[in-house]
Amino acid sequence: MQNSDEIWADVEAKKERFIALSDRVWDVPELLYEEHESAKLHADALEAEGFRVQRSLGGIATAMMGEAGEGGPVIAILGEYDALPGLSQRAGTDRPEPLVKDGNGHGCGHNLLGAGALAAATAVKDYLARHGLPGRVRYYGCPAEEGGAAKTFLVRDGYFDDVDAALSWHPMSFNGIIPPLTLAVSMVDFHFTGRAAHAAVAPHLGRSALDAVELMSVGVNYLREHVPQDARIHYAYLDAGGRAPNVVQAQATVRYSVRALRAADMRDLVERVRKVAEGAALMTGTEVRSNVVTAMSEMLDNPPLYQLLHDTMARLGPPDFDDADRAYAARMQATLTPEAIAAAFAGAGVEPGSAVLHEGLVPLDAKGVPMLGSTDLGDVSWVVPFAQAGQATHALGTPGHTWQITAQGKSPAAHKAMINVAKALASTVIDLLKDPKHLAAAKADHARRLAANPYVPPLAADAKPHVP
Repeated sequence: MQNSDEIWADVEAKKERFIALSDRVWDVPELLYEEHESAKLHADALEAEGFRVQRSLGGIATAMMGEAGEGGPVIAILGEYDALPGLSQRAGTDRPEPLVKDGNGHGCGHNLLGAGALAAATAVKDYLARHGLPGRVRYYGCPAEEGGAAKTFLVRDGYFDDVDAALSWHPMSFNGIIPPLTLAVSMVDFHFTGRAAHAAVAPHLGRSALDAVELMSVGVNYLREHVPQDARIHYAYLDAGGRAPNVVQAQATVRYSVRALRAADMRDLVERVRKVAEGAALMTGTEVRSNVVTAMSEMLDNPPLYQLLHDTMARLGPPDFDDADRAYAARMQATLTPEAIAAAFAGAGVEPGSAVLHEGLVPLDAKGVPMLGSTDLGDVSWVVPFAQAGQATHALGTPGHTWQITAQGKSPAAHKAMINVAKALASTVIDLLKDPKHLAAAKADHARRLAANPYVPPLAADAKPHVP
């Protein structure tokens, strides 16, 4: 189609500057809500391209929004740029080689995600200006996807209220639509307060907060037998009360992550976990208070928008990998377990094969084995029609959140995939703006789903982003 060829050429014309942006963000891996340099790189790039930029969106220093165009519908493209702890790694190698001991690394490919999304938004901006078309494109720079739920806060505070549709993508092993199937999650801290005492001389005078945390763990472990089968409950000790065993610990804090396939089930389960905490406090003579750190809803489907994005990806075709790309991917794949590779094929619903890079397109109706996680994109999908693409930026079977993902984050194959998916996103936005039936179908489907199941924000009105 002529429109697609033109917008793809717009992406191609500026690809080197966005590849450079991705690599610069890879070089400065920053954790949730600390992405100050990465956010500045994105905001500066938006301003250089002529977007109207709002920094510190929603009072979050590392969030931003850039808009271009006038009138018409508003289509958003969402990007991310946060990294992960402990995944520092030299680029281009096929063995663990941290650049910084215990340092951060882009082990989920968000350096690619943000730059690719911005490349797509820029191409749409240029296309609209050249043709004088009504419509606005927005790039949302979203921090803290890895556990911070920044998008949930932005959704709650109304920053997506006037958006007509939204798109995003994520680095994957396979090319295709990312199924809209995620878990709702709430992350809750439980703070126990007891009474210190000499553990040998006067143990009867103490009330151990650490005992309360441990009894809570026992109670939650029994609870696991009586929850929906899709539910997940994880925990981590944030404060065990100190290092002196001869002191009865007066303070202790544990963080629980509670997930379920539906937000309603997640909310009910959180309340049951709270009851366990109250029981642990009662048994130990301590007090407990809790606070929600973050929360995210499950993903809401939108078949018309997913179909449109899939059709665009089919028309575009996969990234144009070469023999050098395949050779490096083969070396990386050799570092993986057979189980990891098999799990990737099963997750995508694709028959196992010998390929090291995916060079096709997963059918829209593929029946993969759900690999359920959580994302704050879920809340975006409840307030605006949303669809998400996956693109093969790394060797088949590479698990997320690993040094192998970090190592491949600056590879030529990753760059090619990033630019390819930017073309798909940009072309889909133009279809939404130029053919009203696509946007109308997506909005009608979204309205029908909300009428049957209204959105309940998972965060309280007074909850604040958990900024370090």
